[in-house]
Amino acid sequence: MKHTFHERQWRHGQRDSVRRRSLLAGGAGVLASAFAACGSPTPTASPAPVASPTPSTPSLATPSATATPSPTRPPPPPGPLGGVGTWRGAPDASQALADSGARWFYTWAPEHPEIKAPEGCEFVPMIQDERQLTDSSLALAKANGDTLLGFNEPELALQANMSVDAALEAWPRLEETGLRLGAPALAGNADNPNSWFAGFMRGVESRNHRVDFVPVHWYLAPGLRESYSLDRAVDDLAGYITRVHDTYGLPIWVSEFSLITWYPARSDAMPPEDQAEFLAAAAEMMTSLAYVERWAWFSLTPPPYAPAVGAYDDSGQITPVGRQIRQLT
Repeated sequence: MKHTFHERQWRHGQRDSVRRRSLLAGGAGVLASAFAACGSPTPTASPAPVASPTPSTPSLATPSATATPSPTRPPPPPGPLGGVGTWRGAPDASQALADSGARWFYTWAPEHPEIKAPEGCEFVPMIQDERQLTDSSLALAKANGDTLLGFNEPELALQANMSVDAALEAWPRLEETGLRLGAPALAGNADNPNSWFAGFMRGVESRNHRVDFVPVHWYLAPGLRESYSLDRAVDDLAGYITRVHDTYGLPIWVSEFSLITWYPARSDAMPPEDQAEFLAAAAEMMTSLAYVERWAWFSLTPPPYAPAVGAYDDSGQITPVGRQIRQLT
């Protein structure tokens, strides 16, 4: 399927240049938690996922992956554009976002009314699930950005919770916005030929739909946490990114990642200093992968179930992670 999909995009003349949370058995993050995506940031136990409309002309639109910087800010450093995920209603998010220096952000929603976007920081809308698949939400997405992120972790019951067929039937409505379009982002396992994602991409091909890039999520697998090593974690992320890209030949956005380990009924995060060290090493690694366009740390403000990953703490003070984001962006 890799070559068929890849060659089909070339045949339509739409492709320019193409620029890891996998299952524990595959070496990357366990997919135990639907609340990981933070579309609803309250911790909720979830089962591990199982491994295993009118068509439109396919294309690989490739506008610049780099936001136009504000005249008051220097241009972003070379490599993938660094950003953050933060949800609507997150405390002190506007102040934290401006202070962080992040170049882009998203809210798992088509808008960000509670968060002021600072100069030089691009907002990227998302249609998280079928509840947001409305004319008004699609219009908001179109008004708020140039790129649209598709459904969030559709394979998980507590996230978008969509069948492959339902996602494919809905996909033309996202295409009709005319925005550059990111595939649904799985909690992990997108490199598995029997996964939800593989079925979706086969449907994209057969229905002549358009997908312009692939967002991926990566978190720390229990097996990697038991004897944690920075090098092993970075290698695991690199391997996942590479496998997804090699399978589909599309640019990659790492739209959620951090050192959270998800278990069936709880989560556990590495200490803030480890988070910051990992972020620095992972960002350096991704700079060497020309097909990685962007990354977004999870998350800007601390989720209640994993406060160690926040770039800012509950009182709005910058953390080691936030200082690292400042240096990287």
